Amino acid sequence: MGNKFQSIETKHYAEREAFFEGLKRLDRRAFLRVAGVSAGIVAGMGKLTPHSFQLVNVAEAQGEKPRFSFAYISDTHLYENKLNDRFVRAILKAVDDVNALDPQPDFVLFGGDLAQLGQPGELKLGAQILKAVKAPLRMMVGEHDWFLDMGEQWRDLFGAPNYSFDHKGVHFVVLNSIHEKDFWTERKLTPLERMKIVAGLDNGIQSRFEVGAEQRQWLQDDLSKVARTTPLIVFSHSPLYKYYKPWNFWTDDADEVQAILKPYEKVTVIHGHTHQLLSNRIGNIQFHGMLSTAWPWPYAPEGLPSLTVPMNRADPFSQFDGCGDGRMDVLESGLVDKVYNLWQRDPIVVRSSYLGSGGRQAPPPKPKLPTY
Repeated sequence: MGNKFQSIETKHYAEREAFFEGLKRLDRRAFLRVAGVSAGIVAGMGKLTPHSFQLVNVAEAQGEKPRFSFAYISDTHLYENKLNDRFVRAILKAVDDVNALDPQPDFVLFGGDLAQLGQPGELKLGAQILKAVKAPLRMMVGEHDWFLDMGEQWRDLFGAPNYSFDHKGVHFVVLNSIHEKDFWTERKLTPLERMKIVAGLDNGIQSRFEVGAEQRQWLQDDLSKVARTTPLIVFSHSPLYKYYKPWNFWTDDADEVQAILKPYEKVTVIHGHTHQLLSNRIGNIQFHGMLSTAWPWPYAPEGLPSLTVPMNRADPFSQFDGCGDGRMDVLESGLVDKVYNLWQRDPIVVRSSYLGSGGRQAPPPKPKLPTY
C-alpha cells in the first residue's frame, strides 16, 4: 500500500491470509477434514461459500444458455489508499470475481461512482485497478466522479460519458444521467463544497438528476438509425424512473427518456447508484439495479418497485454483506437474466420472464430474514 497505516480490517485480513497459507501445509487427509467442517458450518448458516463459478452454475442449471454475457462492477466509492483501504479491497475482490468467470464475459461494465469525492487520486487509483480486468471494459460515470471538476478528470481517463455501440445484434447505449441544475454558483460554493453536497444522500440543496435536453436529443438521433426490432440495452447510473426523490433515487426527466425508448420492442435499462437489489418494469422497459462493492443502501420508505425481491438484512458487522458484483446473460430474445453475486449470500437470479410476466413466472426465492 505504500504507507505505514494499516486499519484493523487490514490486519485481520493479513492474519486470515496467514491462516490459509498455513492450511496449505497440511497433509491431504487433514485438509479434507478442515474443509468438511467449514462446509458444514456454512451450509448450516444457509449460505454458500462465495465463489465466482457459482454464477455459471446457477444460470446453466436452469437450461437457458445465453446468447452472450457481460459482467458488472459498480459503485466502488474509492478513497485514496492513504485514507482508507476498505473499498480498495472490495474492488480488488470484484476484479478477481469477473476475471475468474469461465467462460469469460464479452465485456465488463463499470456502473459509475468509481471515486467517492471525485479526487484525481481516487479516479487514477480506480483506473489503475481496473486495468487488471481481463475482458474489455466499458465505463459509465456517476455523480461521485463528476461534481468536483464537472467530469474533467474522468473524461481524461475514460473518454466521453455518453456513447453507443453494437454487439452481437444488440444496440447498447451508455448515458450520463447525473446532470443537475446549477445550485452552486449563486451560493458561491467551492468545487469541493459542491462535490460534498452531491455526495450526500438526503439534502435539500442539490437538484434532481437528469439526462438533459441535449443528451435526450443525442439519444433520439442515435436510436433513429436502429431498427425497432433490435434489442436495446441502456446503461444509466441513476435509475431512469422515479423511485424516491428525497434520496435522489430519481431522474427528473425519466418520463421523457422512457418515451424515446417506448417504440422499441425489447428494452432493458441497467442502473447503479442505489446499491440494492431492484427490479422494475414500466411498459416495455425492464429495469435492473446493480449491487455496489462499497456498501448496501437500505430500501427507501416508499416507492420500492413491486417486482423487487428484497435481499435479506445485511450483517452490519461484515464489510462484504449486501455487497457484490454480477453478470447479465443476454438471451436470444435480447432481454437479460440478471445474476446478483452477493458476496456473503447465495447468488440471486432475476429472470427476464419474471419481469415480463409481472412477477407470475420464475419468481426468485423470497428472503428468509427481515429485509432492510
